[in-house]
Amino acid sequence: ILVRDNESDEVVASTRVLLDSDARCAGGFYSEGEFDLDSILMASGRIMEIGRTCVHADYRRGAVISMLWSGLATLLNVSRFQRIIGCASIPMHDGGAGALATYAWLRREHLISTEFNARPRLPLPVIAVAPAPMMPPLLKAYIRLGAMICGEPCWDPDFNTADMLIVLDTANLQRRYVRRYLRK
Repeated sequence: ILVRDNESDEVVASTRVLLDSDARCAGGFYSEGEFDLDSILMASGRIMEIGRTCVHADYRRGAVISMLWSGLATLLNVSRFQRIIGCASIPMHDGGAGALATYAWLRREHLISTEFNARPRLPLPVIAVAPAPMMPPLLKAYIRLGAMICGEPCWDPDFNTADMLIVLDTANLQRRYVRRYLRK
């Protein structure tokens, strides 16, 4: 999904969307490289993966993010996907302590049932210090929409982030958000 500036025609934001029907041709879902997704992939129903949302620094205001969410809401409205998956990244500038604190906080109320747990292929290193949770805006938005985390975060050394695998069952999607973004 792309958002363009109407005046310059420059792409100012994007979100990658990969449908299950196209994942095999692409070598699998991005998330499969970071997590063991067997339980999620073997479940019945269609899956869509979203990820690597990028917004130009000059456009990081509510309107552009809303346009991306509107595109996703439109896609969901016309499709028959049961689950949306994706990785929400937390910066590791503190060595991962904030990411582990975020995981500890989220798992209390937002950990998916064990049937959809996913194990990280490269777990975060164990860290003794546990600061306050770090909730990046995108992860916060996923949780508000009704997404659940699938287990411990994975370390992504290429981006030096802790990636939380999220699953959003479209039956549990907070409809008020879909209606809000479909109006825009």
